[in-house]
Amino acid sequence: MAERSFAREVQKLKLGDGEIFEGEGILAITKALLECGVGYVGGYQGAPISHLMDVLADAEEILGDLGVRFEANASEAAAAAMLAASVHYPIRGAVTFKGAVGVNVASDALANLSSAGVTGGALIIVGEDYGEGSSIMQERTHPFAMKSQFWLMDPRPSLPTIVDAVEHGFELSEASGTPVMMMVRIRTCHVTGTFKTRGNRRPPLTVRDALANPRREYSRVVLPPMTYVQEQDKIRNRWPAAEKYIFENRINEFFGPDDSNIGIVLQGGMYNGVVRALQRLGLADITGESKVPLYVLNVTYPLLKDEWIEFAARKKSVLVVEEGQPEFIEQALGSLLYKNGCDTALPGKEFFPMAGEYTGQVMLDAVAGFIRANAPELLPDRQRAPNREDELPEVPDLSKTVPIRPPGFCTGCPERPIFAALKMVEQELGSHQIAGDIGCHLFAALPPFEIGGTTMGYGLGPASNGAFDGGGEKRSIAIIGDGGFWHNGLSSSIGNAVFNKSDSVILVVDNFYSAATGGQDILSSRAGNSTKSTKHPIAEAVKGVGVEWVREIDRTYDVGRMRDILREALTTDYSGPKVVVASSECMLNKERREKPKREAAIKGGHRVVKPRFGVDEEICTGDHACIRLSGCPSLSLKKLDDPLRDDPVASIDRFCVGCGNCGEVADAAILCPSFYRTDMVCNPSRFELFLSKARRLIIRGLQDYRARGRLDFGTA
Repeated sequence: MAERSFAREVQKLKLGDGEIFEGEGILAITKALLECGVGYVGGYQGAPISHLMDVLADAEEILGDLGVRFEANASEAAAAAMLAASVHYPIRGAVTFKGAVGVNVASDALANLSSAGVTGGALIIVGEDYGEGSSIMQERTHPFAMKSQFWLMDPRPSLPTIVDAVEHGFELSEASGTPVMMMVRIRTCHVTGTFKTRGNRRPPLTVRDALANPRREYSRVVLPPMTYVQEQDKIRNRWPAAEKYIFENRINEFFGPDDSNIGIVLQGGMYNGVVRALQRLGLADITGESKVPLYVLNVTYPLLKDEWIEFAARKKSVLVVEEGQPEFIEQALGSLLYKNGCDTALPGKEFFPMAGEYTGQVMLDAVAGFIRANAPELLPDRQRAPNREDELPEVPDLSKTVPIRPPGFCTGCPERPIFAALKMVEQELGSHQIAGDIGCHLFAALPPFEIGGTTMGYGLGPASNGAFDGGGEKRSIAIIGDGGFWHNGLSSSIGNAVFNKSDSVILVVDNFYSAATGGQDILSSRAGNSTKSTKHPIAEAVKGVGVEWVREIDRTYDVGRMRDILREALTTDYSGPKVVVASSECMLNKERREKPKREAAIKGGHRVVKPRFGVDEEICTGDHACIRLSGCPSLSLKKLDDPLRDDPVASIDRFCVGCGNCGEVADAAILCPSFYRTDMVCNPSRFELFLSKARRLIIRGLQDYRARGRLDFGTA
């Protein structure tokens, strides 16, 4: 069950000639693919393009009616390899995945694809989430495009430009025989707007047609001596053809006056930030009309020498807006100026930070600093003095008043009890070498669990412990999620451990989905899927590659059993890889599915029971071990009015989903028995109403009886 359904929105993909589309960037990209006659699409989910995969999945029926093949690939490498269909056949293909880690995973296939070249247009839509919105290490796709000679587009974040970029991407690929990457940032994916649509095109040659008439050409096989010819072809033929197409079709854009002695050259994706900074400085209006010349690089590789020199030659200074490091674009533009004898100054990182996201404030400060240094007369009087106290509002240092809120497990997450159990085992057996993996379970590295210290890649958790798996006083522990297991882990981690006879413990966290990327189905998902094959047990897969010691637990909230299985794995005499498969459904996905059903049932007058947990304030000692072993967001502290109780007690807020983890942890760790469960009954029966009333009367009577027996120390 995906995080978000686009079942209603995908109907916009059926819009015809001259109609107006209104919606998000990811939906506009899908519409553009269909308008361009794409023959096949695929990819792997991952921010910021997870929703693009969800759109494609929800639009599978529409794609099928047009003869378009859709595949939700097992990994980025599988997606990139699928583009091989465009090597020999004039079929347009597009795949999408997260960059730069997705590009790294797919690098083998992409390098071979670039070397062989393509006949049909091949487009890789890369979700570039560099900066503070990123969930990965800070890297860029740009150097990979340079290394393998991909043409890299970074379209301006407006729907018409994005739609045009998709079409230009295919045509550029076909004109130069080279695959093209189109970079879309988080804000580009979710920018909203309108554009005039065209009718969807059925691919002139479908993959089904191509399958009936197979083609082959040995010169495109990536094998010496053909590879040497392919390398020469990239430079002598493909590159000039790409430059010609980019120039003739004016893909890069120019804004502002022609006669200024300063200018700004920028990545297309940075356009909105630059224009907003100019607006705040009084140098652009609300429509984006700029008083400073702008050279917008909707194609950031290759750069066009003549186009750039024409823009820069008559200017005293041009600011380069390039997010991230190293400054590849700035270096390339500077080299072109030097070789053409131009003395135009080219500042960039002198005003911008070398690393970090170009937020609104960073952009404003850098652009303002550049203009003050080179053309202060353009600025209003109030903006010319950089040190005036009233220039910018003072921003308070919130780090001193607002506590840090690191990412963590959701309320009711079934992974939390796994790490509570592991923490108990470590208290008994001592600390162990623990490796993490990409996925939700990586939050265990943070307080209160502080479990796991490394992560080397999706599905590579157990492999990253390879150096420690030769046997020793203590066994190493590696954690891998079900998404990572099917992505890369079965061969690279489990198979690796079997082949090397690793005496290690591998904990597979199975929450039924690729949960960290938005809740998409995978091979081991328990739900039925009309277009995908699910319900393939992870335990059977690991046994199939040779693992003999396998334990399964189908309810991770059973903390006691979870602890016992982990203890057994760490202390057994068996020598070899030991795999524990801990399974419980992702609570976020479960609530997405069950909550609407409960609300509908309650509204329809049906009896519904909702479990809730609480803490008996009179029994709670204020030790808070329950919080240290659980960390659930619904567990908080409450200060009592009792003058004899100085320490706050544990309290469960209204966001509790009734998973029972807190009580299970308290029981397994032999903590205080202050947790209790209560069932909230909606639309109770008449008998239940009578019983509830009778209970309240009895309890009230007992309370009155006890009150009459108390001594009263009050004064008369």
